[in-house]
Amino acid sequence: MSYDLMVFEPDAVPTSHSEFLDWYARQTKWDQDHGYDDPALSSEHLRAWFDDITQIFPAMNEQSKLEKTTAKDEASSTDYAIGSDFIYASFAWSKSEAAYMTVARLAEKHNLGLFNASSTGEEVWIPQSGRMSLAHDKSPPTLVGRIMDLLNLTK
Repeated sequence: MSYDLMVFEPDAVPTSHSEFLDWYARQTKWDQDHGYDDPALSSEHLRAWFDDITQIFPAMNEQSKLEKTTAKDEASSTDYAIGSDFIYASFAWSKSEAAYMTVARLAEKHNLGLFNASSTGEEVWIPQSGRMSLAHDKSPPTLVGRIMDLLNLTK
């Protein structure tokens, strides 16, 4: 089992949680008319993020090309699936904390959104004013949140 995170172009995704999850499900059917290993398919921000993240968590297919691979290298190697508006990264569970912190930091740096696909909370983060902000998650709404929704104050 892997620890999965997705970075994405914030303008390419729906803003509601249920619509976002539908978008996510469509993207992860892996049925687009291209392979999912070419960073050239993605945006400038996603390519820059990919260049940075692979310095720390090398791509699994690149790692296997190395002549000598240590157990530490294998645990750090990551499987990436690259789409036009997202990059999906599957890390070893033993690296989950470091992966999350690194992915979040680099997503913020490159003005990308972040979805924690392995979290039961389904947190979706987007950049706002140079910082990551929780856009939505699976949390049950509070009474105040329901009132704000009814009054249309959350939009």
